[in-house]
Amino acid sequence: MPVISVTLLPGYAPEVQHRLVQRLAVTARSVIAAADAGTTVFIQEVSTYQRDGKVFTGGGAARPVASEVVMAFLNALGERNLDLAATHLSANFAMTFPDKVQMHTLQELVAWSRPRYQSITKTVEHLDESWRGDGAVVYASGCLSGVFHNGHSFEGIRFIDRFEVVDGKIERQDVWNDLGVLLAKIAAGN
Repeated sequence: MPVISVTLLPGYAPEVQHRLVQRLAVTARSVIAAADAGTTVFIQEVSTYQRDGKVFTGGGAARPVASEVVMAFLNALGERNLDLAATHLSANFAMTFPDKVQMHTLQELVAWSRPRYQSITKTVEHLDESWRGDGAVVYASGCLSGVFHNGHSFEGIRFIDRFEVVDGKIERQDVWNDLGVLLAKIAAGN
């Protein structure tokens, strides 16, 4: 049964501390076959410490929850608020769609989508978040529905998007979906 002690300087909000102990417990259980009930994580605060000849008295910045950044971006896109959606993107943002179609701006996405769809809606059913180094990877999965440019409607089309989030901004989005399968069936007359 792991017992993990974390020492922090003051200044971290309770929700940040809560997220930290939850993630440390999950991390420990991903390496050690321990039950949730047997995993203990606690935080203690110290008023000050010295390292490398410098004295520190307050904690640093907390990272935003990457899956919340992704959902805010997707919600803004769903509302067609491109200005708000763009606030969630890094300066070097790139998105890749099936057939290796790559774009760097939401305006490119709109131009690319315009001849394909009259409308399209993404319903997120699951979010999975993992962390690495200075960022996180978020997988969003669910179903697409909408109307193709030719008037043919669709629904229940599976999708999965992979996002790389660094310092609260989306740097990369990779998109996979089954729309190509549906288009092939439509073309074949099925």
